[in-house]
Amino acid sequence: MTTTTRILDYFSTLVADDESLPLTEAALSLAQDAYPDLDMQAVIAEIDELVVRARRRMPEDADIKLKVDALNRYFFRELGFSSNLNDYYDPDNSHINMVLKRRRGIPISLAVVYLEMAEQLGLPVRGVSFPGHFLLRVATSGQDLMLDPTNGQTLSEAQMVEMLEPYVQRVGESIGSALRELLQSATRREIVARMLRNLKGIYLQTERWQRLLAVQQRLVIVLPGSIEEVRDRGFAYARLDYLRPALEDLTRYLKDRPDAEDATVVESELHELRQRTQHGD
Repeated sequence: MTTTTRILDYFSTLVADDESLPLTEAALSLAQDAYPDLDMQAVIAEIDELVVRARRRMPEDADIKLKVDALNRYFFRELGFSSNLNDYYDPDNSHINMVLKRRRGIPISLAVVYLEMAEQLGLPVRGVSFPGHFLLRVATSGQDLMLDPTNGQTLSEAQMVEMLEPYVQRVGESIGSALRELLQSATRREIVARMLRNLKGIYLQTERWQRLLAVQQRLVIVLPGSIEEVRDRGFAYARLDYLRPALEDLTRYLKDRPDAEDATVVESELHELRQRTQHGD
């Protein structure tokens, strides 16, 4: 069994079931594409140790808001977790092992570490897949608080509306109604998929095709109902001259979506792949 096969089989096992999907382990496993010898258990133990230290700083008889404040002080001030503004598109910002090592990441990777710590501390915190900037939702006895996972600051509705404006494009759509819809808690599968799509965008832009293929293979696994990810895996195969799997994926896409807007583009790619296969290229 190759290292790639072993890593993908492990990932498949992690994300097989929604109810038992271990978010931290699944998110951490994405780093195995860049760090195939990664000691997963050592990284998880490192987070566990941070939780032990955080618990010592947490007043036992305090309400949820005060406990979250204590976690924020520890996470952002003492440990120094923050956004990597100097190199936002560094793939390591999405690799949990490197986020822990450098204390730098992007909103969603910082949120994954925060969510793991909050869960172990018994705090009702969930992730929110907000456009452009992943958020955290804290359920308190009064009202839910929305936190920025890069600094722990509580966001007002006005701030979130302003953040949302670039993404609301449908004519006549109310930003207020869109905001309520977008503040729903994200599932663990959605969080893993979003992390992968962040990496997908980086590798597309930097033309790192082997890494892109690794990401696409994971996206097909974590989103088995998305034929678009099968199509994109086909294009990634084609970039690397893996002609037969590229043909299989793109043919499968057109069979499922014969009237797709990009059907002509995909058909053209298939025609070229068939020619190259026939000529032994």
